[in-house]
Amino acid sequence: MSVSGIEAMGFTPYVAPQVPTPPAGPGGVGAAGATAGVQGASFGDLVLDGIDRLEGVQDRSDQLAVKAATGDLQNLHDYTIAATEATVTTQMTVAVRNKAVEAFTEIMRMQV
Repeated sequence: MSVSGIEAMGFTPYVAPQVPTPPAGPGGVGAAGATAGVQGASFGDLVLDGIDRLEGVQDRSDQLAVKAATGDLQNLHDYTIAATEATVTTQMTVAVRNKAVEAFTEIMRMQV
């Protein structure tokens, strides 16, 4: 199935935010050195953006659930799609969180 077929149905594919790379300094490392963060969006900002998107997906699902329960929703499949999207997004967020905790635990086990 092509992406254009999905877009025709009203769905747009998710495009990850692009993180700019810092300009190279004298040693081939970013201008500020190896200890400075990437210029632009930081990891914390990306995490907060992801959580905000998750919250938006869940809010939309909740609103459609209320409309479906009150009989105001014309197409029940809209709620089904939104609920499934919220479930998958939540599962993905939990998986990313688990990997981050696993990585942190592994770093803490390293001997100095």
